[in-house]
Amino acid sequence: MKEIHEILNNKDLQVIYFIGIGGIGMSALARYFKSQGKIVAGYDRAETPLTKTLQDEGMHIHYQQDEIKNIQHIGLVIYTPAVPADSPIFTYCLSNSLPLFKRSDVLQGITKNGFNICIAGTHGKTTISTLTAHILRDSGYGCNAFLGGISVNYQTNFWHNENHVFVIEADEYDRSFLKLSPDMAVITAMDADHLDIYGTANEVENAFIAFSGKIKLNGSLVFPNHLKRQNDLHASNKFTYGIQSASSDTSAENIRVGEHAFHFDVHFRSEWLKDLQLNMGGRHNIENTLAAITIAKQLCIDNEKIKSAIQSFKGVKRRFEFILNSQDHIFIDDYAHHPEELRALISGVKELYPTKKCLIIFQPHLYSRTKDLAMDFAKALDQADEVILLPLYPAREKPIEGVSSELILTKMNLTFKSLMDKKQLLEYVENKSPELLVTAGAGDIDMMLPSIKQALIQKRKLR
Repeated sequence: MKEIHEILNNKDLQVIYFIGIGGIGMSALARYFKSQGKIVAGYDRAETPLTKTLQDEGMHIHYQQDEIKNIQHIGLVIYTPAVPADSPIFTYCLSNSLPLFKRSDVLQGITKNGFNICIAGTHGKTTISTLTAHILRDSGYGCNAFLGGISVNYQTNFWHNENHVFVIEADEYDRSFLKLSPDMAVITAMDADHLDIYGTANEVENAFIAFSGKIKLNGSLVFPNHLKRQNDLHASNKFTYGIQSASSDTSAENIRVGEHAFHFDVHFRSEWLKDLQLNMGGRHNIENTLAAITIAKQLCIDNEKIKSAIQSFKGVKRRFEFILNSQDHIFIDDYAHHPEELRALISGVKELYPTKKCLIIFQPHLYSRTKDLAMDFAKALDQADEVILLPLYPAREKPIEGVSSELILTKMNLTFKSLMDKKQLLEYVENKSPELLVTAGAGDIDMMLPSIKQALIQKRKLR
């Protein structure tokens, strides 16, 4: 079979097909090929707002696997590791000798000769990659962006620029990020996750150490001052960041909490950036901003342009996103699906609204993650005032005996905790009309956001 670079450089390549085109990483790649004038088609299990948007952009998407037979002249098939190898659509591609490549292989081929800024880590990488790309775009520096979330500023997870600079969200799942060649890299955290792939927490850490070894000669690595195994990290140039950390290269000082925003100063080595405004909740997002600033400073972007870009940054969909922000109700949604992310989310919400009772609605994601981290999930959720668990979202996995949302519930010490299905949840929200409500999870909980919002508004109308 031909190598991916041979296929990508073939001028006759016209039709690219995606198995799982509705995935956030896959859709960014699909948008890249569409921007190159290619015909883009693909399959996904169900229609979503994202697949509808891709169709509006001119892509051919279907939801029955056998419809691939109607797509002619496919020159490249791109798939995610989550696709079962025995699926009918995968079998069809193999039996018809279609060139099959993982998303990571294709991304490697596209960015091989570029200047690559790769953002990795078990938490925060989507916000940092989106903010970094926004700073480069807003300042006029220019970049191509492959993001793991939808930028609220631009309503997309991909954009193209003639400048051969790539900002890439580097995914650790299936060790995909080891295909990349960073000139600059960020590692935000390397906590235990994807243990179905790695087996142990130590192997997760080893993969991130290996990722740092992919940084090009004279390249740089940015990481928080509290990151594990710092002495094992590889890079010619290392930069650390932290909140109120005089020993770090980049530090946030004089932090003030305003109305739905943080105000702070940043000390970068020998200089100051004064009076920055970040219109996002969560103290962890200050740390994320420091990582993006550290990258921007290495690229010699003007301080005032950095400050202006940060103030104009509207965030990422499903990252501390305000769904409803009124006098009666605060409704925040977040993608948090790991205990550390939940802990940061709840802490951030309570910092912004210390006097309000905080209700968290959480949908666990994956049997394996729930099994491995049930106790950690319970401890994180115990920080809330009230927790409602939805049934577990299995995604690509088959059930594991004894593993469900109830496993987390039984380990929680919180008094106000319950397990509800989606119908019960909507009835509860409408009846109780909580003042501060937060939804979290990486499954399909985001499909409920309009209904939950309507339940809150409906109760207010009936008063």
